[in-house]
Amino acid sequence: MDERLLALPNQPKQFILVEDIIMANLDKIFEKYTIKNASFIRVTRSADIDEDDYTLEGHNDYRELMENLIKERRKLVPIRLEMSRGLEELEIVMLMNFLHVKRHQIIVSDAPLDLSFISELRDHLKTVNRSYFYKPLEARNSPLVENKVPMIKQILKKDILLSYPFESMSPFLRLLNEASQDKNVASIKMTLYRVAKNSKIVNSLIRAAENGKEVVVLVELRARFDEERNINWSKRLEAAGCHVIYGLNGLKVHSKLCLITYKNGSSVDYICQIGTGNYNEVTARLYTDFSLMTSNREIGEEMNAIFNHLSLGETETESQLLMVAPNCMISKIFAEIDKQIALAKEGKEGYVGFKCNSVTSKPMIDKLIEASQSGVKIDMIVRGICCIIPGVKDMTENIRVISIVGRYLEHSRVYIFGKGDQQKVYISSADLMTRNLERRVEVGTIVLDDKVKKTIVNMFNTMLKDNVKACELKANGNYKRVKNKEVELNSQEYFFKKRS
Repeated sequence: MDERLLALPNQPKQFILVEDIIMANLDKIFEKYTIKNASFIRVTRSADIDEDDYTLEGHNDYRELMENLIKERRKLVPIRLEMSRGLEELEIVMLMNFLHVKRHQIIVSDAPLDLSFISELRDHLKTVNRSYFYKPLEARNSPLVENKVPMIKQILKKDILLSYPFESMSPFLRLLNEASQDKNVASIKMTLYRVAKNSKIVNSLIRAAENGKEVVVLVELRARFDEERNINWSKRLEAAGCHVIYGLNGLKVHSKLCLITYKNGSSVDYICQIGTGNYNEVTARLYTDFSLMTSNREIGEEMNAIFNHLSLGETETESQLLMVAPNCMISKIFAEIDKQIALAKEGKEGYVGFKCNSVTSKPMIDKLIEASQSGVKIDMIVRGICCIIPGVKDMTENIRVISIVGRYLEHSRVYIFGKGDQQKVYISSADLMTRNLERRVEVGTIVLDDKVKKTIVNMFNTMLKDNVKACELKANGNYKRVKNKEVELNSQEYFFKKRS
């Protein structure tokens, strides 16, 4: 159990926090003092550290700079003061003056101020009473994957899509593990943004380097609140012989890319993986994401060019099958939307579908309004912030926006343009936000395999029919729970059952 959490003797369902024991015994700890008032307090400081405000002067490398910036975070300005009840007004004012916070920055809570013990409590309660918890839903093996056939051989024959958390991440972990030991694998290149605490993925990369493979890893040290973990992993990767690079000046590398170069006789093949989510075994069980593995040569060559540019501290400026922010993603999205606008103006069916976490980009919003006004039907599944209001007459009346907030975090990004034989489908690491489209290195790939494309579109259409966990954004800016006379459909539970 967490050291803060103690089970009461002979009462397996009752717990007490160590700080509550301390609070109740302050008079015994401070025997020479009279305890008049007491309160738990917690200070939250600003987390905004901007490496652009600092230079490398005095530091040996970029990683050392980031290590020092993380230390600076502990000294940044307080932005919130949380406290339990118990202090008088004068004492609160003294704290406000000392921390330089205002009244609206103070939160008084009856709950514990630090809830980090909850995961330990959860694990203990599972052994006491399972009825406290959701019915377990286990990830299934993908029907596209053969268990006894090496992953590289399978991907050389066909594209394979994994859909987390409904399908297991194990085929991708298998791919990396096999690649780390396969004598025909010459190199592995990968981008890492957020990884698990005990990452099997990083361990496979280390093993590959120790086995003599060329391993190039771009570790993004500016993944907020994961900086220290990424720094530690970067040190381990370097110690194993990996070539580690740290992203670009002023641009976070948020793309999810893995490129394996495979010697196939006298020729060279590329095994590519492009995902919508992080290389994290833990979140793959909690977040909905897509992971596409393909041996398409054009995609492999374009991905290799991206890594070459990143190694030189540059960004990709031109691509055909891939969308690459910040230089050639939003322009490609606009070009696809323009094709749908042209169809609508000809009296044909124009269609656009987006699934993402947030929509804040002003140019993107303007383009969607233009498409709606031209008669293009637009379906959007946006879990979080959405700065476009649908259903406004003569503006966005052809746009529908829903948000699905369920047991699992909706995290996958999908772009769909058109319908029928000419339909194009992309999966991407980028939300439709200014920061993603203009200030990050993001990558989206077209889905070429018809079976994989159909799977993604069917899942998208199923989510549009969700009437259990979905809310629809209305023209007045409010969300309303989707209720209709159709059979109840919880899309997340449906995807689990569909694969059982």
